[in-house]
Amino acid sequence: MKTYDQINDRIASGKAVVLTADEIMDYVDRKGAAAAAREVDVVTTATFGPMCSSGCMLNFGQPKPKIRITEAWIEDVLVYAGLAAADVYLGATQLRHGDPANMYHPGEFRYGGGHVIEDLVAGKSLQLFALSYATDCYPRRELRTYFTIDDLNQAIMVNPRNCYQNYNVAINKSDRTVYTYMGRLDPNGKNATYCSAGQLSPLLNDPCYETIGIGTKVWLAGAHGHVYAAGTQHAGACDRTAGGVPTGGAGTLALTADMKKMRPEFVRGVSLRGYGVSLALGVGIPIPVLNEQVLTRACIRDRDIPAPVIDYGIDYPQNTGKVLCHVTYEDLRSGRIEVQGKKVAVGSLSSYHTALEVANLLAGEIRRGDFTLARPHAKLPADTAMKPLVMREKPL
Repeated sequence: MKTYDQINDRIASGKAVVLTADEIMDYVDRKGAAAAAREVDVVTTATFGPMCSSGCMLNFGQPKPKIRITEAWIEDVLVYAGLAAADVYLGATQLRHGDPANMYHPGEFRYGGGHVIEDLVAGKSLQLFALSYATDCYPRRELRTYFTIDDLNQAIMVNPRNCYQNYNVAINKSDRTVYTYMGRLDPNGKNATYCSAGQLSPLLNDPCYETIGIGTKVWLAGAHGHVYAAGTQHAGACDRTAGGVPTGGAGTLALTADMKKMRPEFVRGVSLRGYGVSLALGVGIPIPVLNEQVLTRACIRDRDIPAPVIDYGIDYPQNTGKVLCHVTYEDLRSGRIEVQGKKVAVGSLSSYHTALEVANLLAGEIRRGDFTLARPHAKLPADTAMKPLVMREKPL
C-alpha cells in the first residue's frame, strides 16, 4: 500500500519509479504484480485524437471607449458572447461563417473553432470582430482588431467531454458513402475507423475510477490542468466480470488548463469532409500505484479491450443502439477486422505514436520532479447512464 503523499515525496526526492502504460505490462510479466507494485510509483497513460466537446474561455482587454460584446467572430468563426462584457467562449466544432456550403467538395478544407484554438496556441495573429447594442457603461458599438494569445488576459481551455473510455468502431452497411465525425465510410462495409489509444488510454487503465477523479491533475497539451467534473455523457459502469473494462463508450472527463502554457504540436485543428471541424488534443494522466489491484488494472492490453462495431450508415443516425459485433484493439491495430464474416480494412483517427510521446513526456516531468500528483477530492460516478432525448408534443 502507498499513499499520494508517499509517492509525491519520492517524486520530490527524485527517487520515483515511473513507467508508461506501454512499458508496465512487460515489467509486470518479468517481476510479478506484487513486486512491481512495491517498486513502481506511477504509470503514465495518454491519448491523442479528435475531441469534439472542447473549447476555450477568452478574456479581452477593454478598448477606449469600452464595449459590452454581444456578438463576435474570431477569423469569421462565431464565438459565444452571452457572458460578461469581454468574455467569450469558442467551441471547437464551430465552423467559419459560410463554410457549411459545399461541405462535400472533394479535398475541401474546413476551418473552424479547432483551427482558431490551434492558431492561438501557436502564437498567430487573429482578427476579432465584435458588435454591441451599446449601453451607458459600454458605449462602443463595433470593434475590429488583431490579437495574439499574449494580448489576452486569460485563455483557458474548458472541455466538457474528453478522453472517452472506450469508443465505437464505425462502419457503414448502407449502399451509399457517408461522411461522419469518424471520417469517410464507404458503402457496404468496405472500411471501418476507430478513435482510441487502447491500452494507453487513461480511463481504460483505471476502469473503475480508483485513481482518476474530480481534481486529478492532468497533462493537457503540455499544460498542467485538472479534471473539473465528470464529462458530459459520462456513463460510468465498472464491469467487474471483465476486469472492469467497459465493452463500449462509458466514462468521460471534463478537463481544463491554461492555453498559454500549451505546446502547439499537441493542439491541432481537424477538418472532416462532409462533417465539419474538430480539435485533436494530447492528454496525459498519471496513475499512482497505490496497491497491487491498481497496478493490475493498469496492465490492460489491447487484446483484452473489446470495442463495439456500430453501423454509421443506418443504426447510429437512427439511434437504434444496435451493436454488430465486438473486436479487440489488437485486431484494430492490425489494420483488418472481421465483421459478420467479412474482412474489413480499418484505420485510426487517433495516433498511438503521439499518445506514447505524451506518456513519455509526462513520465519525464514526473521523474524530474516537475509534475506531482493530486488526490481527487471526489470520485467519478460509477452508476450513471446516458439518456436519450425524450420527444414530447406537449409541455409537462
